[in-house]
Amino acid sequence: MNAQKRGHMTDFKLHDIDSAPEDSKPLLEGSKKRMGMIPSLHAVMAEAPGVLEGYQTLHGLFTKTSLDANEQTVVWQSINVEHECHYCVPAHTGIAQMMKVPDEITEALRNETPLPDDRLEALRTFTLAVVRKRGNVTSEDLNAFYEAGYGQRQVLEVILGVAQKTMSNYVNHIAETPIDEPFKKFAWKKNS
Repeated sequence: MNAQKRGHMTDFKLHDIDSAPEDSKPLLEGSKKRMGMIPSLHAVMAEAPGVLEGYQTLHGLFTKTSLDANEQTVVWQSINVEHECHYCVPAHTGIAQMMKVPDEITEALRNETPLPDDRLEALRTFTLAVVRKRGNVTSEDLNAFYEAGYGQRQVLEVILGVAQKTMSNYVNHIAETPIDEPFKKFAWKKNS
């Protein structure tokens, strides 16, 4: 999407288990086992085994943070929407459904409308401050986050989410990763 605007198409290879570099094969096998398919993002990342392993590791670590499913979704989707990721917004819409996140949360994130819960809104606001200010948040940003009931642990966990999503969002922009079949129905464009 973004690459096309710059006047060129990218041709990143979508690897399967057979075509992937040796060190990526077990990682793709793991994706297939866990998800019943190899997501296009993983297929692209497989070209560089360390990138795929790093992404999968960060994802696994982020799912084990103190943040619950709704909060994880707020962090992921706030970043995806801010970065206008054509691939991750639909993918995380589907993932949110699997995680039993209420649709009203997902819709508010996709449409950049107020969340149904002040604490989640504070989490989105802080996550966006971290992304937009490249980590140079103010004491006001931190205090508002703390006043919503979060602490230093969650500040650090938001940064973990930013690291994970920066990898996927940037790869998807550059590789123009095709949206996986199960997520096509959740296709998304930023409200202009």
